[in-house]
Amino acid sequence: MAYSRMGLVALAALVLAGAAQAAEPPRLPMAETEVAHPALPPILSPRDRATVIDAILADRLDRVIPQVMQVHQIDMWVLVAREYLEDPVVATMLDAKSLRARRRTILVFYNPGGGKPVERLTVSRYGLGGLFQPAWNPDVEPDQWKALAQLIAARNPQKIALNVSSKSAFGDGLTKSQHDELVAALTPQLRERIVSGEGPSISWLETRTPMEMQLYPGILRLAHAVLGEGHSAKVVKPGVTTTDDVAWFYRARLSELGVDTWFHPSVGVHRQGVKDLLSGDTVIQPGDLIWTDFGITYLRLNTDTQHLAYVLKPGETDAPAGLKAGLAAANRIQDAVTGAFQVGISGNDILAAARKTAMDQGLKPSIYSHPLGYHGHGAGPAIGFWDNQNPDPRGEGRVNPGTVWSIELSAFAPVPEWGGQEVQFRTEEDAFYDGKTVRYLDGRQTSLTLIPSK
Repeated sequence: MAYSRMGLVALAALVLAGAAQAAEPPRLPMAETEVAHPALPPILSPRDRATVIDAILADRLDRVIPQVMQVHQIDMWVLVAREYLEDPVVATMLDAKSLRARRRTILVFYNPGGGKPVERLTVSRYGLGGLFQPAWNPDVEPDQWKALAQLIAARNPQKIALNVSSKSAFGDGLTKSQHDELVAALTPQLRERIVSGEGPSISWLETRTPMEMQLYPGILRLAHAVLGEGHSAKVVKPGVTTTDDVAWFYRARLSELGVDTWFHPSVGVHRQGVKDLLSGDTVIQPGDLIWTDFGITYLRLNTDTQHLAYVLKPGETDAPAGLKAGLAAANRIQDAVTGAFQVGISGNDILAAARKTAMDQGLKPSIYSHPLGYHGHGAGPAIGFWDNQNPDPRGEGRVNPGTVWSIELSAFAPVPEWGGQEVQFRTEEDAFYDGKTVRYLDGRQTSLTLIPSK
């Protein structure tokens, strides 16, 4: 049974109000200051997570799809996926019980114009949580492609967006065999109206809704809490613990909590007298600077954080001034990046402006920030790459409001206490751009985490 629009709004309000039948999802205000070693927020049960996910999805379909179709001036968007071969967009449109596309799942959005609501149809054997209206009866028309073609012809759209793109994987989810079969089922006239679905795919994926932004800071707080556990004497035993031990602690801890990671954590150390980052089976020693890259997936949203911790030597109560200055330099580069955001400019534009600002201050930056959301390396323009600080085709896309970003970068700085050795201070913090300002979701690291030797 399909939900009404008012019913979905009521459901969303019920979830975000912490209704009796569902545990409270993590909700925190955005903050500029990061809490050191924050407490672990409550973890929702799978059933309660499903309630939240479905409420968010229903709200997104109501709110974002009409905007996407209007901005990209398309009146029909057709998405096709096969089981275990989901289009990146379709995967985010499945309700919490539909973990995979079933057989062949076809979703159709049609904007009839005239202020009428966008139709959401599924030409599939199985329904999708009442979020799409079933539009195929196999007993009447056994051929799924023919049923789709009839549906399209009846609505006579002027532009039919299909997810085929040479530039973005997010808009390239339609496989060749399905593309060929779909096109063959259409009339020659309708074939001429096919356009790329790259634009709507990126817009759908990169846009964060108010409902999502009520939850995103709390999701990041969960990641920060686990990251803080790893940067503590509970986990790090200097002279015993290896960097791999810490990385696998994170994997084990997330498994214990029932939370996913979208990449294997990276842990390494910078050490006085050693030029390159040490990792793998390296035993952590007093005086090491620990670097960790860590991200989780929770309620379908991803986090991506890089933090630094210093292992105190016996008798030390603080990190060397040179290491603290290196983190401060990275914070200034963060300011250069976030200060360069403007609606409508490209990722390449932000990269150039931020690098100029940082270098004018005497800093040595490397900037490689990226969108964040339903994918860790999300849809939208890149802002540099660690191995390319020049304009890049992947950075040509325009920056839009209502998007979340991983502000990822490095400052290269000498450490006087280490004989002037240059150290790469890598940082990564998650932030929201509302079209006017960039705000950190759960603060940013401005002080090194200190780990005692005993």
